[in-house]
Amino acid sequence: MTATLDSVDAPTVSTEPPTAPPRRRRARRRSGGAALTVNGLLIVGTAYMVLPLLWLVFAVTKDASGLYSGDAFSIGSDFFANMSRLLTQDDGIFLRWLANSILYAGAGAIIGGFVALMAGYAFDKFIFKGSRPLYALVLVGVLIPNTATVIPLYLLAASVGATNTIWAVLIPAFCNPFSVYLARVFSAGYLPNEVLEAARVDGAGPIRTFLQIGFPMLLPGFVTIALFQFVGVWNNFMLPLIMLQDRSLFPSSVGIALWQSQVQQNPDFSTLVIAGSFLSIVPLVIAFVMLQRFWRAGLSAGSVK
Repeated sequence: MTATLDSVDAPTVSTEPPTAPPRRRRARRRSGGAALTVNGLLIVGTAYMVLPLLWLVFAVTKDASGLYSGDAFSIGSDFFANMSRLLTQDDGIFLRWLANSILYAGAGAIIGGFVALMAGYAFDKFIFKGSRPLYALVLVGVLIPNTATVIPLYLLAASVGATNTIWAVLIPAFCNPFSVYLARVFSAGYLPNEVLEAARVDGAGPIRTFLQIGFPMLLPGFVTIALFQFVGVWNNFMLPLIMLQDRSLFPSSVGIALWQSQVQQNPDFSTLVIAGSFLSIVPLVIAFVMLQRFWRAGLSAGSVK
């Protein structure tokens, strides 16, 4: 019996790692290729957005000859000279242009954002005759580019004598269809109907309900809309170019374009264009940095019941 048991071979344990099935190996290769493609596209997109800004940071430190010779990403020694010339050119006209941009963009962001928030709140929470056709017109307005409305706006402003005034730039900034669309989306996502019903039961009217309950809950959405409005009005070029003839009313975008048109006759204006472009992005960066905490609060607001 013992001899019989000893003659039986013991099972051998393989030390080689098991091979993955072919189907799983193909799935891994596909996921690796997809990740490589996505990361490559992200790198290209990041370079597309960052490299021009990086070039601007280096270019503002150079004189006119250094802009067109040498390494594009090398640091020059004329930053303070360029800034001093920018702020003193034509009796400091650029500071006036920058103040105009802050006025147009700031008023358009705050007033226009509040108007859009009220309109989106009304479209979402109230049922009234013609609400659907009106909201359909808002969506159509989102699809129309801003440049297509410049000439009609100019003709309307000219008919009432409002051209070459700040109102010709401010009033169109108060009405933005895309901001109304965003406001309706935020109202539907941030503001439950049950909260408004409770306010009505307690005797609050529509205006009080919006100001004391709706607006505080929609504050992150208001900040987002205001930032979109601020950037849109700040970068607006065609409308103030058509509406304004007085140089003292120009925003920085139109003023820089005016200097750019003189570069062919006087190459020294190129440093003014570069320095003005650099200084024009500073308010945008400050606005985004200061209002980031409201965005973060908005992202976490829906996680707490």
